[in-house]
Amino acid sequence: MAFDIEMIKAVYERFPQRVEAARKLVGRPLTLTEKILYSHLSDALPGKPFERGKSYVDFHPDRVAMQDATAQMALLQFMQAGRPKVAVPSTVHCDHLITAKVGAKNDLAVANTESKEVFDFLSSVSNKYGIGFWKPGAGIIHQVVLENYAFPGGMMIGTDSHTVNAGGLGMLAIGVGGADACDVMAGLPWELKFPKLIGVKLTGKLSGWTAAKDVILKVAGILTVKGGTGAIVEYFGDGATSLSCTGKGTICNMGAEIGATTSTFGYDESMERYLRSSGRNDVADLANGIKAHLTADPEVYANPEKYFDQIIEINLSELEPHVNGPFTPDLATPISKLKEEATNNGWPLNIEWGLIGSCTNSSYEDLARSSSIAKQAIEKGLSTKAEFGINPGSEQVRYTAERDGLLGIFSDLKATIFTNA
Repeated sequence: MAFDIEMIKAVYERFPQRVEAARKLVGRPLTLTEKILYSHLSDALPGKPFERGKSYVDFHPDRVAMQDATAQMALLQFMQAGRPKVAVPSTVHCDHLITAKVGAKNDLAVANTESKEVFDFLSSVSNKYGIGFWKPGAGIIHQVVLENYAFPGGMMIGTDSHTVNAGGLGMLAIGVGGADACDVMAGLPWELKFPKLIGVKLTGKLSGWTAAKDVILKVAGILTVKGGTGAIVEYFGDGATSLSCTGKGTICNMGAEIGATTSTFGYDESMERYLRSSGRNDVADLANGIKAHLTADPEVYANPEKYFDQIIEINLSELEPHVNGPFTPDLATPISKLKEEATNNGWPLNIEWGLIGSCTNSSYEDLARSSSIAKQAIEKGLSTKAEFGINPGSEQVRYTAERDGLLGIFSDLKATIFTNA
């Protein structure tokens, strides 16, 4: 972690100066997205501002994350680069090659046997080149990154489309292919078409059974699966600051479903709380030192239509729970209309399986909400009509959930507890 904190210090030391230079170049206040992009250029500032959706730009991301299925090719390529160590902090997470079938103990044992060769290869290469290695069962890549590595104002690439989850901690985290990850680990610049900007203004406050996930389900219904293509989504407003950090992560995570390059939120108190509660007081202290630069300039959020290519407004106080699908993630149906829509469209009416977890909804917050319902069902003597399973996002989430009795409640309701994968 020493490598990481020195890297974050270096990013924050140059951040204010680079933001100020970018502001002069562009000649107006900057969005958070623009601040992070301009402060991570691999070359000096150009003579004129980049054109959104047109200019191809080279960047220097701060870190790389890879999951076991995609890391194999990335690391094979990196081994040809001739470098003794990776140029930026990088990690490998063994979470995709574990099949959820019987339960945590059995499934992990099967994966450790069937994919032993892959895990051994990834472990030995990581050890040789100074890459952090998270063994099978340690957790889902995106939850582990949020808990340990994501930091406000940083730029990261990862070999998985849901890398964007780290936007919940104010990063620009972007999913890429293995060749891109290899380039960055080798110290080469990474190219991206300068994105367009979509601003999502959140007002009000979530209430009842509406959760952070309903925000992105609603956004997916508005933008469709292609509406975010070539754009970065920046969430702001009083509603945004009222959300938890893991809730923000869930919203950013599913930005992949609308084709967005990534999504992000400005640094706020919920992020500081999350950093401190996950043992990163040093990062929180550093972020507080440049707090003004880790969100958009005040003028931007006061007149967003002047600074974003598209604006969406959502009142969280009026938002109700949504169900998206079937067949496509942008078919958003409010829960109050679900029965009517399902009957009219001939959708299946019997729920056979429910999964709480995966990389989108596997934080402690998600498990706590679900266990509350499970506990009420047990107290009323109810039994489940469908099977359901739990995927904790990381060993830290699993341990804490078990310590606080949440997993016991799920087991009492006959849930299957799967590996942290």
